[in-house]
Amino acid sequence: MNVIQGYDPETLREIVDERECRMRLEEIEHQRSLPLLMERVFLLKVLDRLDEALEAAEEAVRQARMAGTRKDLLRARVLHATVLQNRGAHEAAAKELLHVADEAEGQRWAGIAAFAHQHRGRNAYEAREFAEARESFKRSLFLRREAGADDAELEKALRAIEAAERRSTENVDVLI
Repeated sequence: MNVIQGYDPETLREIVDERECRMRLEEIEHQRSLPLLMERVFLLKVLDRLDEALEAAEEAVRQARMAGTRKDLLRARVLHATVLQNRGAHEAAAKELLHVADEAEGQRWAGIAAFAHQHRGRNAYEAREFAEARESFKRSLFLRREAGADDAELEKALRAIEAAERRSTENVDVLI
């Protein structure tokens, strides 16, 4: 089930159907598999239930460490970082996302590295570090191309780059 309807052009956050999110959360609430736990983290995050999302994200990271693959662990850490970002802990989120991106690139897991860079860019964007956001989005675009991403994924990265460039220009105009 894809509850994401799009992305806000100003904040770059997901636009979701909250009713669908709540219904899906009820369906999977008591499931304990790692994929469903990570889905639960995402749903709690987009519903702005950040304390619950953080607790679930920490559990997902623990579960991935104990029983998952390295790829599972990296994905769980990205989700954890996005919860930190939504809680306003941009520095902690940036640090975690950088570690994940570096490890994924070192393993040549372009898809996971692109995912980490995209979220690193969103974190920087939200922290008003637009030049850093633009560079992360560009890296994500490059890695998505390398991984053979579809046009929709590439378009999402391109829109994020444009948003960061637009905001960067707006900041320069304000300073002048």
